[in-house]
This record gives sequence, C-alpha cells and structure tokens, in this order.
Amino acid sequence: MTRLTRAVPASLYAVVTAGLASLLVACGGGKPAPAPAEAGKTVAAADPTTLRRGNGPEPDTLDPQRSRTDASFNIQRDLFEGLTAVGPDGGAVPAAAESWTVSADGLEYMFRLREGLRWSNGDPVVAGDFVAGMRRLVDPATASPYAQVLEPVLNAPAIVAGKQAPDTLGVRAPDDRTVVVQLVNPAPYLLGILAHPSTFPVHGPSLAQHGAEYARPGNLVSNGAFVLEDWVVGSHVVAARNTHYWNDAATGVSRVRYLHHAEAGTEFRQYRAGELDVTYIVPPQQFGWIQENLPGELHVSPQLSVYYYGFNLTRPPFKDNPGLRRALSMVIDRDRLTKSVTGLGEAPAYGWVPRGVANYTPQQYDYAGLPYETRVAEARRLYEQAGYSAQNPLKVELRYNSGEVHSRLAVAIAAMWKEALGVETELYAEEFRALLQTIQARKDTQVFRSSWIGDYNDAYSFAQLLQTGFGINLTGYSNPRYDALLAEATRQPDPARRRAMLEEAERVMLADHPLLPIYFYVNKHLVKPYVTGWSDNVMNVQYSKDLRLDGGG
Repeated sequence: MTRLTRAVPASLYAVVTAGLASLLVACGGGKPAPAPAEAGKTVAAADPTTLRRGNGPEPDTLDPQRSRTDASFNIQRDLFEGLTAVGPDGGAVPAAAESWTVSADGLEYMFRLREGLRWSNGDPVVAGDFVAGMRRLVDPATASPYAQVLEPVLNAPAIVAGKQAPDTLGVRAPDDRTVVVQLVNPAPYLLGILAHPSTFPVHGPSLAQHGAEYARPGNLVSNGAFVLEDWVVGSHVVAARNTHYWNDAATGVSRVRYLHHAEAGTEFRQYRAGELDVTYIVPPQQFGWIQENLPGELHVSPQLSVYYYGFNLTRPPFKDNPGLRRALSMVIDRDRLTKSVTGLGEAPAYGWVPRGVANYTPQQYDYAGLPYETRVAEARRLYEQAGYSAQNPLKVELRYNSGEVHSRLAVAIAAMWKEALGVETELYAEEFRALLQTIQARKDTQVFRSSWIGDYNDAYSFAQLLQTGFGINLTGYSNPRYDALLAEATRQPDPARRRAMLEEAERVMLADHPLLPIYFYVNKHLVKPYVTGWSDNVMNVQYSKDLRLDGGG
C-alpha cells in the first residue's frame, strides 16, 4: 500500500477550476508516448502464432465460480465455454449449446449440446458438467461472489442462503446432451447470464483431485478454445490451443499470452514497442497523440459500465448518514472530470444505469441539472447539518487501486471536497487485489474506488449489485423498499411494469447515495493493424479464438 498524501490542500482546487492543469498532462496533448522510433507502425505480427493481449491488473483467480474481476473473466472466456456466448452485437449466441427452446410461459429453457464436445484432456463434456458448474456456483461452500446471479432459477436463493441443498437447484440433465433450466419467474436475460464465466461447466474429476489448486497450470481442465499452460504471478498467463475444442479448426492462433500491468503507461509503452498486439488500456494524456498518429488502431465504442466511489455503510461516518453522502456527491463536478481527467468520451454519471441498456430509461439524481454553485450551497447546508464545519472538518480516507487515472481522479475529487466543504482527505493507493481484500473486509475502508460492468444487457445486472446480501455489494447497502422492488420486478411477466419497477428502484437507491457514480465508461482499445476478427460491442467481450494475426494462425 502506498499512502500518497495525508490531506489535500485547498490550493489544489484552484488547479481543478483551471482545468486540472497541474494534476495531469493535458488530454489530447501532442507529445508522443516514449517508444522506439518506428514502434506502432508494425505491419506484421512478431509471432503469427501467439496473440499478446494486455489484460490490466493481475487476475484474482482463474476458477470461474470464484472470480470477480474482468482480468480473470477475459482469460476464462478463452479457457472455457458456456451454453451461450457473447455475439458480435453483444447479444447471446449459441456456444456449447447448438440450440435451445423456451416454454410458452418463459419458465423453462431446454438447451441441446453440440455433439462430440470434449474437455481439454479428451474426456467427453456432458450436460451434467454444466449442471455441476451451476450447482457449485450457488453452493455456500464455494463462497462465490456471483452466487446470486442465478437468482431467477428455481430454489437458487434458498440454496445460496444455506436453506436447501445445491442439488435442489432448478437445473437438470435428462441425458448427456440436454440441459434444462427451470425458472421461478421469467428472466429474459437468462441467455446473457449463461454466457458469464460464473456459470461455466466444471470438470468434476480434476476438481475432486486438486481442490483449492484446481485452477492452476497443469491442474485446470477446460472446455474452451484454449487450455491453461502457465501463470507467472505479477507478469503473465499463457494459454495454449485446445485441440479437443469442438471448433478448433476455426481457432485463429496457437497461443495467447496475457500480460498484466498495474499502470496504464506501462501497458501502452509495451504496445508502442511492439510487445503487445492488443491493449485494453489507453492513457488519457496520450489520447490526442493516439488519435492523430494511430487512428486505424484506436477503437472507442459504448460500454455498459460505470466507474464509482463506494461508501462503507457498515461503520461511521457514513453509516446512517445519507445527508453527508449526498453532500459529498453534490460537489463532485463530473462534467469537468470527464473533460479534463478522463477525456476519452466518457459520460458524466449522475445515475447508476448507463445509457444503452436494453428496454430501460436511466434515472438521475434530482440535482443533476442544477448549476454547480446551487449544488455547492445545498451541500454545505447538509454538511453542517451532519455536524461538520471549518472548525470540525470531516476527515476521510479514500482508497483506490494503483494507476495514473485513478490517482488523478482521487486528487481532483479530494480537492473538490476540500474547496467546497473543507473535507480533509487521506489518499491511499493499493495494489488491485489488496484493495479488493481491504474493501471486502469493511474494516479499514471509508470511501473506495470501484467499477461495475454489466454481466448481461439488462438493467437488473446493475440493480442486483446493491441488493441486500448480494455477494459483491461492496458498500453493504440495504434498503427494504429497494429489495422489494427488485423482487417484484423478477416476478413481473409484463415487460413495461418490470421496467417501471427497476426504474423506481434506481430512484430509491440514488436518493440513499450508497455510492457515488463518477462516469460511464467507453470501450477503449488499441489493436494492431495486422489483427483481424476484432469486434467492438457493448459487453466489451472479444474471444481470442476469433482473432488472427497476419502470416499465421
């Protein structure tokens, strides 16, 4: 852990109001990234058989039922295959299941597996493996952060709560090629859920043999286009082509090397030096230079995700203090932050659910349209009402994972809090996995940085995160009215009424301020010109098997 500063001085706000000029290199600046003279102009892959993907921070685990980070999910989608997959437009398409049927009442889905599916060790993939994966997901012994994603499935909530056995889950295999999923309420997003890594199948014998070491190189048996070959912590993961995969003939590369970087600048420099074929990180201070010099390699597209600060609602000063939380939110100038700090087309977030979610109208804070000065005046009233003043300022710790953009945002927001309210903020930067552990413990956290990416294209994917007891409800938020609206929405067969309930739930949550949405992401990638098969989509999912490199694969 690195403590950057004890308190952000008021003088920093002058910098913020001047465009944050001393906090960051100007977004769209004209200076090129440091790199060899001809880097970025490569026209052929260094190795046409190995795809090198920048993958951000270290994965937390490669066990599909136990992971929680996109760095893990990106790799798992290559190693495993679910009943469905994410298609080029972000919707669900056939994967291990070649087809499915849905009952007239929308409560039963029957999936038909492809013929001849094999695990990476040659064992047959059968319907029971998918049943086992979903039972393992909801089993309390697994302690999956995504256990509640199967909430619509018969008996899932009771199993997660420890009230029923996992084998009572409404998922069965009447034969080796048929998976039947029984729902308690219609869930139009089920096909999207089944493309998420948490629902992937399990190779029972290897899990039984290796237990906690199940997801390590040499132990992990997978059913996707690749098999885990190597994992060097702090450096990289390597996956090799799975020759037993049903569509191996269409796989474009022989190996995938996922490189891990805590710092955006490091990953970008490797890309410019020709050491990466794809990067998910585009440094904002280099964005202008990239637009001018690498226009054919830059991919910017909408994404269903939100960057936010969470409050620890289980302890003071934010427990039972919505007025204070509202005050801190009101003085964050999100429009200025997205223009001056992020600068890659991100949209200011004055609500929780981003634009682009299917069949939904995103809601906003009631003060979203007010002039900033009006918001500050009201925030000062609420701040004083909560018992704070210039003589008795709020002292708060803000924690975030290491990274240039995270640091700049933290400094800028702390400066806004200082200038508008007099808040004294201590900033703590932590390695990503350490931060997750700190947040989950809810002991040393007051305010923390996080993000949420929709697991499927439906508002419920965002709403569920803040449901009481949800495994990755990091704030500890709990509101009976909110929970009741979500429960009713899951039982509601009428799409219009379901939508209205989810929109009302978002309004209830926003009024409580359990977290501070800062901005809505856009997908940002750099892709070398020799990489083909790339598909931008709102789910930000690209399977390595679909990509090819000039000269091989």
